[in-house]
Amino acid sequence: MRDFFVPGHSPAVAEHGMAATSLPLASLTAIDVLRAGGNAVDAAIAAAALLCVAEPAMTGIGGDCFVLYSPKGGRPLALNGSGRAPAKATAEWYQERGMTAIPPTSPHAVTVPGAIDAWFRLHEAHGSKEMAELLRPAIKAAEEGFRVTPRVAYDWADQRERLGHDPDAAAQYWPGGAAPAAGDLFRQPALGATLRRIARKGPTAFYEGEIAAEIVAHLNARGGLHTIEDFAAQRSEWVEPISAAYRGHEIVECPPNGQGLAALIMLRILAGYDLAGAQWSEADRIHLLAEATKAAYRLRDDYIGDPAHHPVDVAGLLSEARAEAIRGAIRLDRALPDSHWSAAEHKDTTYLCVVDRDRNAVSFINSLFNAFGSGLYAAKSGVLLHNRGMCFRTISGHPNAIAPGKRPMHTIIPGMVMKDGRAAMAFGVMGGHYQAVGHAQIVSEMLDRGRDPQAAANAPRSHATEGVLRLERTIPDSVAADLARRGHKIEWAPKPLGGGQVIAIDWERGVLIGGTEPRKDGIALGY
Repeated sequence: MRDFFVPGHSPAVAEHGMAATSLPLASLTAIDVLRAGGNAVDAAIAAAALLCVAEPAMTGIGGDCFVLYSPKGGRPLALNGSGRAPAKATAEWYQERGMTAIPPTSPHAVTVPGAIDAWFRLHEAHGSKEMAELLRPAIKAAEEGFRVTPRVAYDWADQRERLGHDPDAAAQYWPGGAAPAAGDLFRQPALGATLRRIARKGPTAFYEGEIAAEIVAHLNARGGLHTIEDFAAQRSEWVEPISAAYRGHEIVECPPNGQGLAALIMLRILAGYDLAGAQWSEADRIHLLAEATKAAYRLRDDYIGDPAHHPVDVAGLLSEARAEAIRGAIRLDRALPDSHWSAAEHKDTTYLCVVDRDRNAVSFINSLFNAFGSGLYAAKSGVLLHNRGMCFRTISGHPNAIAPGKRPMHTIIPGMVMKDGRAAMAFGVMGGHYQAVGHAQIVSEMLDRGRDPQAAANAPRSHATEGVLRLERTIPDSVAADLARRGHKIEWAPKPLGGGQVIAIDWERGVLIGGTEPRKDGIALGY
């Protein structure tokens, strides 16, 4: 039970259905779908499409998507909706031009967007309502406009430089030379028309014909290697989830090319410590999470890529022998050297989860990677393009080296928790490279410390990355000083770390309990 004298809000509690998203309008959209007889898949797609309009810095139809879906609380299915590199893209092509990394605003950072195909693949297999009905709220928000919420405005105001690389993007997203303020009405009529076409004709409207042709021409004009054939070939894949045990539960993630494996590695390391015990100080807990993070990210950067091109030894990376070896090197009184860091930093995406009356559970994430993605904008179709391809390496032989038709290592990861063979929680944390850390922290807050979904989301956060330990300002100075004495280089995080949503399923009482991210504008809503 929370202290009701302390500012904050309680977890959402409901019986029939619940949605948790980063915008109130998106949560309401999902609930409207559920109350009209739709299932969790229908509600998730409708909410995701709405977010692609109303949270344009974080997500869009020019991005990628991953999903975990538990039918009636059963074994989760995983959908990989990540896009692929052009058929002409080889590591050698970039090496010959002296490119040691792929710039974030370059057309080479744009892989074929996978989100639209993923939505339709998910809907075809498990949806119940017509896609045209599900896209209607997003189309209305695009054509008639939506009111900008405070955190969306905050993130938007930081991105003048990113949007300035493409005059068409600047004209659309920086109208009159300024970002929209909280409460302003913002319209995207071109995007609305594209969504109407997709609703009417299906995914081929996006991957073939005028929309794909415009996007390819826009990228080619800037030196991109994309072709119409690359877009027409895009297909999402149903894949086998991966998992690891933690405190009597099974934590489920999408497999590589996503970084869910890194979250599981962290939890395998932390499983060796009795973190429910009162002997651990707050500094101890942050220190252990930091050390587990450094070890897991070192393995992630060395081994994770597209398994179709470079198989990943998931079992070996999650083995008890490896976890024990890592724990053996960790000292409670001294920080280990940081892992090498050569991956692209990123903090922006959007995550949502939905559970319906039949206990179908959806964990759903959609992203542009950087804020406003690549900043490259196809004006006629209203499609802003992501820059997930900047995660590729240009090093021949690296697991994540760019190659024709290859998918890059992905940071976006939906999560799910199973207990006794049933879904116990759908959850996810936004925030790029922080996401794997956020998954481990949310799980530990709930399973080690007994916190409810909202209290777990509220907890102060930390992130060991790029040689520093970033702390949120809600962490006391005394804790920061303790960590500094152990050898951590401390930085106060310039922005809140990540953002997440959680819905827990209490099967015995027939209750759904939801938490939403206090660092965002969203809400967990049920009925």
